[in-house]
Amino acid sequence: PRVRLPEQRPAGVDAAGLSLLRAAFTWDSVQRIRTLTHMKIALKGIETAEDAKLAVDHGINALIVSNHGGRSEEGGRATIESLPEVVQAVRGTMPVLIDGGIRRGTDVFKALAMGATAVGIGRPYPWGVGAFGQARVETVRDCPRAEFQTVMAQCGARSLSEIKPPHIPPTRV
Repeated sequence: PRVRLPEQRPAGVDAAGLSLLRAAFTWDSVQRIRTLTHMKIALKGIETAEDAKLAVDHGINALIVSNHGGRSEEGGRATIESLPEVVQAVRGTMPVLIDGGIRRGTDVFKALAMGATAVGIGRPYPWGVGAFGQARVETVRDCPRAEFQTVMAQCGARSLSEIKPPHIPPTRV
């Protein structure tokens, strides 16, 4: 008797009454947010040069190349595949970060060599907690760092600024 069940609503409509069947966040939404704040805005979920150019036009301050773990679209394109065209499209006007699919230190190295400003790693940490608690999380944290340092040494890169595209082989199609 103390539990109140949610009201019945049509399929495809969330609790706020917004349709889940159409994209509610548009470039007009971005422009509206830009006019409401003077804070810096980072936009996550950019995967194409076209969207990256629109982000520049709308005054965005940073981009995060992300496919939200593959949950938001089913094109199957990895974020690392999208990164070069986004980096090229913004032409150094803003930082470009990447997340999704980054599991190893070699992945971090490749992303930086392709022009990413920073790299996000998320999913391995909960896996580590689930596997063996804090000790495993520390292992998950330390392994990519050690791999990254090893691949830097193997490529002769003594600093982050020395990591460049020639350090990675061209993609085979």
